[in-house]
Amino acid sequence: MNKYELALVVSAKIEDEERAAVVDKCKALIERFGGAVTNVDDWGKKRLAYEIQKTKEGFYYFIQFDAESSAPVEIESRVRIMDNVLRYLIVKADEK
Repeated sequence: MNKYELALVVSAKIEDEERAAVVDKCKALIERFGGAVTNVDDWGKKRLAYEIQKTKEGFYYFIQFDAESSAPVEIESRVRIMDNVLRYLIVKADEK
């Protein structure tokens, strides 16, 4: 199992319940493809460097998880089409 981190920018135009549902859906995707969520960092609302879909702010989440090497491709393909996700990125975490 490898360690990964999913960086997620969620639209600030939606309600708190919807935003929590988006994060929960991402965690469910990780578990669906054999991963185990180890930590979720909520950085809160931040100003974006540039406008995305006429939005100037977004909520940042960083989800650390362990998974097989095939899981990130499957997770990204599903996160790509999720509503209210402005940007996402999965990176392999450094082994310490």
